[in-house]
Amino acid sequence: MKLSKKTDYALRVLFTLVEHHGRGPIPIRELARRNEVPKRFLEHIMLDMKAKGWVDSLPGKQGGYVLAKEPSKVTMGEVIRHFDGILAPIGCVSATHYQRCSQESVCRFRRILLDARNYVARLMEQATLASVFLGAPVKEREVFAPGLMAGDGI
Repeated sequence: MKLSKKTDYALRVLFTLVEHHGRGPIPIRELARRNEVPKRFLEHIMLDMKAKGWVDSLPGKQGGYVLAKEPSKVTMGEVIRHFDGILAPIGCVSATHYQRCSQESVCRFRRILLDARNYVARLMEQATLASVFLGAPVKEREVFAPGLMAGDGI
């Protein structure tokens, strides 16, 4: 699974709003700066998230964006599915964007990709903005752990 820039930016901003939850609105200019997101692109993302009911905007000089829902009521799965459409690594294991493959009846690796889809879907549906926010940022040594570096492209 690879997230689109739109999803990446949406998640960055949502976590900034989680961090600031209950302390008033943050101007879009500030959200763009803090998260290194082009402001014009972010405007479209914010309108999309507002339509979903995840954020709300407050007008005026002291206005900006706030979370419209409690962080425990929004999951990463919802956000990813909204912006990217699917969590499945290939179309023949997608429930919502299924694409038939001529090799389905004999394919051996499809089972692993279905298992990966199911694991990722469960993980993302359990990962609320609130629970993920409580976790620690990933350290470089975790990304490059020796036991995981056997395969290129991880």
